[in-house]
Amino acid sequence: MMKNLIVEEPQRVDKLLAKHFPDQSRSYFQFLIEAGSVTCNGKKMKKREIPQIGDEIQIFFLDFPEIELTPENIPLDILYEDDAIICVNKPAGMVVHPAPGHPNGTFVNALLHHCRSLPPQDLRPGIVHRLDRETSGVLIAAKTVEAHQKLVEAFSKREIEKEYLAIVVGNPGNVTVDLAIGRHPTERKEMTILETGRHATTHFETLKSSEGFSLIKAKPITGRTHQIRVHLKHLNAPVLGDTVYGPEKLSRKLGIERQLLHAHRLNFPHPISGKRVEIEAPLPKDFEKHFLNF
Repeated sequence: MMKNLIVEEPQRVDKLLAKHFPDQSRSYFQFLIEAGSVTCNGKKMKKREIPQIGDEIQIFFLDFPEIELTPENIPLDILYEDDAIICVNKPAGMVVHPAPGHPNGTFVNALLHHCRSLPPQDLRPGIVHRLDRETSGVLIAAKTVEAHQKLVEAFSKREIEKEYLAIVVGNPGNVTVDLAIGRHPTERKEMTILETGRHATTHFETLKSSEGFSLIKAKPITGRTHQIRVHLKHLNAPVLGDTVYGPEKLSRKLGIERQLLHAHRLNFPHPISGKRVEIEAPLPKDFEKHFLNF
C-alpha cells in the first residue's frame, strides 16, 4: 500500500508520520525510513530529516518481519551481578526489548548472550522495568523466575526507589508534582496531564542552574509512561533534547541528539536476600559536555 502526504508543518519525518497515521507507531515509520520506503519529493529520507511546508512525502507501507529472539554479542556495562539479578548501565540509543521496528540489537538480545538461561517471557525475558530508548542509566533484569516475580512485586508495591538526573530548560525549583497522566486525546503517541488519567507523583530538586538551563534530580514515586518528561513539560522546564515534549529547535541548534535524561540510581530490596541494594550509574559524558557549555 502506498500513500502520499503534503507537509503542512516542518517536523521530524518519523514524528510527522506517526502523527498523521496514529494506527502505526513511530518505531514502525523508522523501520520504513531505514528500509528506504519513505521518500520526500522523490528522494529517500533519513530518520532525523525535517521536510518543509509543501514537500510531498510518499510512504510505501511494508509488513514487519517476524521477530525472533536471538542472542547477540553486544557488550554490557555491568554495574552489579549475582545469581539472581543483573544491573547494567544502559547507553542512550539502546532499546530494551525487541519490538516492531527494533527486532534486534536490544538489551534483551545482549542479555540472552550474557545469561544463557533466562526466565521465558515472550519477547521480554528477564525484563522487570524499562527505560526509553534515549534514556541512559541503571536497568535491572532478573535471571531466575523467583527473582523476576519478586522484582515485579517490588515495583508494583513501590518498594524500589528511583532517582533520575536531567538537564532541562529553565529552572523548575524544588517541587512535587502530583498530577494524573493519561494518553493525549489527539496526539495518540503522547502522554499528557489528564484528570481522568492515572495518579502520578514526582519530586523534583534543582541541583545547579546556569544560563537558562538546570541540572535537576527527579524521584518518581509512581511509574507512568513518560512521567518525568510530562511533569517537567507541565512545569515549563522540558528535558533538553526531548523531541516529543521538549524544545526540538533549540536542541537541534545546540547539537543535542537525545533527551538528556539519566536513570542515576536504584535502591531496592534484593529479591532473594531481602537486603537493600543501591546501584548507581555514573553521569554520561554528554551530560558533562553539554552542562559545562551552559
